[in-house]
Amino acid sequence: MNALAEKLGQLVIVGFEGLAPPPYLLEWLARGRIGGIILFARNIESPAQVKRLVAECRSAAKHPILVGIDQEGGIVARLRDGFTESPGAMALGASGDRQLAQEVARAMGRELAALGINWNYAPVADIAHNSENPSVGTRSVGRDPQLVSDLVAAQIRGFQRAGVAATVKHFPGLGNTVIDTHDGPARVGGSLSTLYAEDLLPFREAIAADVACVMLTHVLYEELDEELPATLSPRIVNGLLREELGYDGAVCTDCMEMKAITDAYGAGESALLALQAGCDLLLYSHTRASQEETLDAIWNAVQTGSMPEARIDLSLSRINAIKRRFSLDDAPSLQIVGSKAHRSLAGEAARAGAVLVKRGSALPITSSRARTSLIEIASKQVLGADRPITPSRIASLLSRRLASVVCHRIDPAADYDANLDIVAGAITEADIVVLVTRNAHLNPSQSRLARFICDRAQRAILICVRNPYDAGLINGADSVICTNGDSPPSLEAAVDAICGEYLPGGKLTVEI
Repeated sequence: MNALAEKLGQLVIVGFEGLAPPPYLLEWLARGRIGGIILFARNIESPAQVKRLVAECRSAAKHPILVGIDQEGGIVARLRDGFTESPGAMALGASGDRQLAQEVARAMGRELAALGINWNYAPVADIAHNSENPSVGTRSVGRDPQLVSDLVAAQIRGFQRAGVAATVKHFPGLGNTVIDTHDGPARVGGSLSTLYAEDLLPFREAIAADVACVMLTHVLYEELDEELPATLSPRIVNGLLREELGYDGAVCTDCMEMKAITDAYGAGESALLALQAGCDLLLYSHTRASQEETLDAIWNAVQTGSMPEARIDLSLSRINAIKRRFSLDDAPSLQIVGSKAHRSLAGEAARAGAVLVKRGSALPITSSRARTSLIEIASKQVLGADRPITPSRIASLLSRRLASVVCHRIDPAADYDANLDIVAGAITEADIVVLVTRNAHLNPSQSRLARFICDRAQRAILICVRNPYDAGLINGADSVICTNGDSPPSLEAAVDAICGEYLPGGKLTVEI
């Protein structure tokens, strides 16, 4: 490849299938055709395997590369079994402890650095405006813009002091939509007063904290650009982010294969629009065809003069600055991954982020002789392929502590009457029912079933392990705990609270 083609390729970051890099990817890296890779759960098996994968890619690459991953903590974490899982942003917010948030981010960053990963797509700066938002939820610190700003800045310091580039997202804010941009186009209308007074504050703080990168959202803000989503909008990227907020660092897209983009644009077309808007790094996470179309489109645009080479040089200077700054020259040993110290810190943060919304006589459950039923209303993720589900983690944890507990797991998408037969028996056989919900406020069948359980049980302990809005929707429980996420340390914190090891002292960061 010639020098120009290599230069253009540094703007494109690609995903791939498998636990080892496929031959074509190694060839691309060797030719300088791409600037880096993004890892997903499909690429993860163990710490040693990930380190080998990354090392193979780095060894093959003609130029230094960026290795990116979504390791926010909580619900969005690509590294799970064998790694330290941490509570998510809302749990950190509920703790109210900026220093603890920074320490958790630093521990996560050190594990990434040990694997050779130098670019994390975190933290989330979106404000939890809308309880109906399907994609933000506990990924957000909460509703208070200042608290969100403080915790975002703390996490940036933690990641970057560990040697990993932080990426604040999703500019200019994803929290006020009711559509997931993975599934289709999303729009935000109305006055910009809330955007300027609230949504932009965490991004201003992130810029002040010297964040390495800003990721855009695919949401269309009607009052800023009535035609183009933020990713493709010069008014938002070059205008709002660079000129008004004064940010001159690297800007990346969210995955350009989300339906919010692909429903309206081809891969090459969207890539050129994003570059013209002011983006520097283009993320194509899935298909080789889209990646090749993008590379060809950029090459043709520069060759024909529709994309000035000087524009490419500007992006390349920003990208190279990240590569130099986060070169991982002093990466820690792989032994720190999943270390006792890191797991202990994650457990401390999970306990600090748990909230006791209501305390009744059912707490704590201290006698193994108490007849206890666990009714866990699962979610698509828990019943799906993201992690092992038999037995469920919370069922295993509670069974170790209470020998007499009988565990039931309910699919909220199953027939309601069939579920009633299951839960009716579980209620009858128990003095105390521990009910676990996951975003019941977004699922009418789940919320209906949960209310039935709380109404019929002698005493119910409601554990809301995703969004805390469930606690305001489901009445009748004797006691209510919100974990603000269902990562393993948060589930362990819930079981510890049920069994009386501690009293949750966190504070809700959204209104319920």
